[in-house]
Amino acid sequence: MIFKKPLYFLLFTFLIFTYASCTRLPDVQGKGEVFLQGIWNQDSIANSVKLLNYTQHRFKISCDSFYVDLTTHSKVNYYEDSCFNKGVWKEYAKGTYIVKGDTLLLTGTFTKANYKQKASGCYRNGQYISNFKIKSSSPTSLILENLNDQRECTLVLKEKITCVPKEL
Repeated sequence: MIFKKPLYFLLFTFLIFTYASCTRLPDVQGKGEVFLQGIWNQDSIANSVKLLNYTQHRFKISCDSFYVDLTTHSKVNYYEDSCFNKGVWKEYAKGTYIVKGDTLLLTGTFTKANYKQKASGCYRNGQYISNFKIKSSSPTSLILENLNDQRECTLVLKEKITCVPKEL
């Protein structure tokens, strides 16, 4: 008999099952969705003159990663006077995305303008989580509905990007 004690047999069996059940994650980023790859700008916002605040989006989507520039215009000051910047300010975020059915799920962190992590300062810090319903898409346009405030985000493709997965 190979195993003289039941404890060794149990330990050996546990190790075999543990090894067999583990799967190694790939060492490269995912490919993402082909139809989203590119630089997308929200050139205008319907009824922006009538709104108290609105945010214009600029997305760069490459493979399974996104970078977003958010330009907010506000008639109401939600921040310290030194941060309000006459009602126009920029925020940045980066992270990864997935598409589930008709929903685009973005998960990342707020960053500085160079996309390095932002730990403090004006505006939002920490996690960036945003979900959009994909209302329609074509090779040159994308219409999203923000699921937080139901505002429509009409994006125009400015530059197509081909995904070349990078090592993690």
